[in-house]
Amino acid sequence: MPERDVTVGQLLLAEYQTVKDEQKTRIGFRDNLLYVTLTVVAAVIAAAAQARQPAMLLALPPVCVVLGWTYLVNDQKISAIGAYVRGELGPRLAALARAEGAEVFRWEAAHRGDARRFSRKVVQCVVDLLAFCVVPLSALVVYWAGGEVSAGLVVVSVLEAVAVVGLGVCVVQYAVPFRAGGGAG
Repeated sequence: MPERDVTVGQLLLAEYQTVKDEQKTRIGFRDNLLYVTLTVVAAVIAAAAQARQPAMLLALPPVCVVLGWTYLVNDQKISAIGAYVRGELGPRLAALARAEGAEVFRWEAAHRGDARRFSRKVVQCVVDLLAFCVVPLSALVVYWAGGEVSAGLVVVSVLEAVAVVGLGVCVVQYAVPFRAGGGAG
């Protein structure tokens, strides 16, 4: 069986397929994190209400911070893959194909220029803040206002509040100014 030489173009196309597969997997995982967060929030609120134990709400901030951070990291990697395809792979393949002035993988850039991109980014930032920050902060307020607080749990809850606010800052920093590199969509 004769050996076939692998071309640079074939390697770049294989790399493209690999990074797009990773991007697709990360998109599915990232999007499912919102559903998991909503499920956990509903379960914890229902359990706390049924048991009449506001202290159970203290489970929400660490869970939301972990899920929110994982969501944010995956979103950043999704965007990084898109930037890599647009800035590295596409131009290298275009040069190999001698596609003068023509872009390859045009969708990688085309969808980013639609007129509603900015509003989508604003709405996504608000959704991320609501799911991963406002809900756990609200749980802390309910706990603090519940009257049955212990000194130890107040310390824990304040640390949780700091972590949630820190996540919120990261979410906003990543989104603002809703630039081309911020967010995947």
